[in-house]
Amino acid sequence: MKVELGKGVDESFRREREAIRNLLREKGVKMVNLVSSPGSGKTSLIEAMASRVPDPSIVAVVEGDIETDLDAKRVREKGIRVVQINTKSTCHIQPGRLFETLGGMDLSGVRVLLVENVGNLVCPAEVDLGEDLRVVLLSVTEGDEKPLKYPFIFKTSHLLVLTKVDLLPFVDFDEERAVGAARALNPKIEVFRVSAKTGEGVGPLTERILSVNQRGD
Repeated sequence: MKVELGKGVDESFRREREAIRNLLREKGVKMVNLVSSPGSGKTSLIEAMASRVPDPSIVAVVEGDIETDLDAKRVREKGIRVVQINTKSTCHIQPGRLFETLGGMDLSGVRVLLVENVGNLVCPAEVDLGEDLRVVLLSVTEGDEKPLKYPFIFKTSHLLVLTKVDLLPFVDFDEERAVGAARALNPKIEVFRVSAKTGEGVGPLTERILSVNQRGD
């Protein structure tokens, strides 16, 4: 019985993913799914990238949080159109909820949709939203063992972004160990080093995200 229930959920998610892909394909929009632990700097990174986007109207953001719209307000102040999804007791954005949200968004002129998923390295890793690019953030304040402890998200992501690199002199973080473990899981993963505070690396990452071309590129 549990197996049948699991199959039913998987099939529902599959249909919803396809609906999302079809909707965004019709609009000419590429989707980037940002995943990380809480406090890794997803919102700060979006704010930093916003100032490097040549035209803010080409980017839209979906903010996922258990509660509040605090992050959405921060992004909106940067001139980026944004909508909030509060997942309540759910530890990730569900495809059906995202599809419903996208149906009510004004996506005219948007080229790239950034989805800031709920802060969690487990639940969002298991749920494909139909994204063209999956980006996992790892803050240097978290510990370099995260790819070993949470392998699936690193195995399924296209980009690994090391955040808060300005703090490297003050924390015990072995960058070589972290990147090596991620690449052992996923040899094709691209690695970026950024600091939203100083701006280091934000430009190249912004260019990479804006150039997203196709699913799994």
